[in-house]
Parts: sequence; C-alpha cells; structure tokens
Amino acid sequence: MTGNPSGGPYSLEDDLDELLDVSPSPWGKLADAEIFVTGATGLFGRWMLASLFRAADKLGLRTRVTALVRDPEGWRKSAPELAGSPFLTILEGDLFDFEFPKTKFTHVLHLAAPTNLVQRDNQFMSLDILVQGTRRVLDLAAASGAGGFLMASSAAVYGRHPKKVAKISESCLEAPDVFSPATGFYDEGKRVAELLCAHYWRTAGLRTVVARCFSFVGPFLSLDTHFAVGNIIRDALVGGPIVLTGDGTPLRSYLYLADLAWWLWVALVDGLPGRAYNVGGEEQVSIGALAEKVGGFFSPPLTVIVSKAPPPDGPPQSQVPCLKRAREELGLYQRISLDEALRRTINWARGLR
Repeated sequence: MTGNPSGGPYSLEDDLDELLDVSPSPWGKLADAEIFVTGATGLFGRWMLASLFRAADKLGLRTRVTALVRDPEGWRKSAPELAGSPFLTILEGDLFDFEFPKTKFTHVLHLAAPTNLVQRDNQFMSLDILVQGTRRVLDLAAASGAGGFLMASSAAVYGRHPKKVAKISESCLEAPDVFSPATGFYDEGKRVAELLCAHYWRTAGLRTVVARCFSFVGPFLSLDTHFAVGNIIRDALVGGPIVLTGDGTPLRSYLYLADLAWWLWVALVDGLPGRAYNVGGEEQVSIGALAEKVGGFFSPPLTVIVSKAPPPDGPPQSQVPCLKRAREELGLYQRISLDEALRRTINWARGLR
C-alpha cells in the first residue's frame, strides 16, 4: 500500500502567508490600486487573486479588483472564497463585447486564454480570443489611463519543440513552425497578442509587460488534461504505475504556482515597459526523471512505465527558460525547490481524494 509523502497535509493559507514576506515585495506598490483582471477563474487567476486578497487583508492594502467573468454564479460555487471577497467586484461579460467600466484602473492584468477544449475543437475561436480579446483589454487599459499592463503569454511563442538543450532566452528568434501539425493557432495567437502589447506601448504609451510562462506545478493544477506533471501525480495517487505516453526524454523545469503569483505581481509593478520576461523554474529535469521523483515520494516507490523508445540521434526536446533577465532586472528567483513543490502538490491532491 502506498504511503503519504512526508510533511503532513497541505495548507493554502501557509502558501499565501509565505508570500506576505517575499522580497522584492510587490504589495506596497499595490496599496490603493484599482486592478482589472481577465482570466480570474483560471489556474493563474486563482493564484493571483488568492495571493492579492490575502495581502490586502493582512497588510491593509485597500486594493480593489474588478474581474471580468462569463459565469459569475458558477464561479461563486467553485471558488466562493474568491468570488465573495470584499476586495472584489465581478463584471459579468465576455472578452469580445464586455462594457468598459467607468472605473479608472491603475493596473490591468490580462490572464485570459482559450480553454483546452476550445484549443482542440475550434482553432479559429482560440485565435479570436487571443487576438481580438487582447486588443479589447488593451483598449480598456489605454482608455482608463492604466499605469501598468501585464499579459500572461506562453513559452509556445518560441515554438513547441525547440531542438536544443540550451536554455531559451527572451532574445531567442525561434518560432512555431506553421507547417507542423503540432503547431496550433494558440502558438501564433500568443505571438500576435505580444505584438499588440508592443504596439500599444510604442503608439499609446501604455506600459505593457509580457510574461512568457513555461511549466508549473502546484495546487489547483489539472491532473487529467495535457499537463505531464499533473498526469504523473494522478497515476501516483491511485498507486501507480506511472505511465508516460512518450519517451520520457523532453527537458522541462517547473516553478511552483505560489512563486508564479509572486513573479507576476512583481512583473506588473516593476517590469520594464515594452519588455518580455521568461517565467519558470531553475531546475532542469527530464519527464522521465520527474516521474521517478514523484514515484519516490511513495512507499514503496512506484514503477514508471515509458511507452516509447527515445529517438536514436539528436538532442532531447527542451523547453527550459533562461531566467537571467528576471533575476537581474526584477530580483526574482525560484523560492520553492522542485522537490518541495512536488511534495506540496501531492499532499494537496491527496486531500481531494
């Protein structure tokens, strides 16, 4: 019978309280802020709002948030602790046609992105959400005179499978191969959305910052979609074996989701305008080694089954960020190690069962 990972049950409150004392701290610069948020109901949005609301409550920030939500009632049922926050105003609407509030926002946080279902079944809708939706939110920020705009972009802008072991820097000129069946409208949509951010900075003076997000692990991550680490943890929780559908050689790095929230808040308030920052983990690991790590948290260790043989030649596929820019310009770093991030995530997921 498999045992629990060490360290006891997971506590979201502990994660959030740790963020109150991080350095550099974004919280003082968000005191009295009026923030507009899209994508509040998603994974990133959940962590961003939970961290901000905790800081507002404990540190007396007097911050106000307006969140654009398509289904407020559904959100109230799934995340009542967020949807019922005294710091929050819910604006019901869609990215394409929501009515601009009269509020003058100091900051805009654009986290909305197509769902996995939309990406798979309606590529044109994915493109519209990424391009038209981003333009609408940029128009809101410009009309509101916002002092800061942050868009959550993706490592997909560098291409799905860069054939290099070297870490990817923001100056990388690789891009998705439009003729590859692995490339979807999501990849190019994110590139165009970044272009729009750059355009609004150059032409309208809107202080846009782009966060190119890589791979993450932590509570609230889906365990049954396309996230390899989520699927690995899912297999482990039922006693294994952990089954990898690929060859286990792709290289990744993972940032804990609490750290992601910290990084994005700092990028919003301190990021240089017209600039992109990689956001991800420092510790490079293959998918196979990641599965072995997760299996090792259980007693006895779980078996890992690799479904495919690696290719006979060529380096492994790699999607690992160079984080020099975020370290040097923003003072950011990986606060939670990969092992600790996995332990916390496993304990959170175990608490759901």
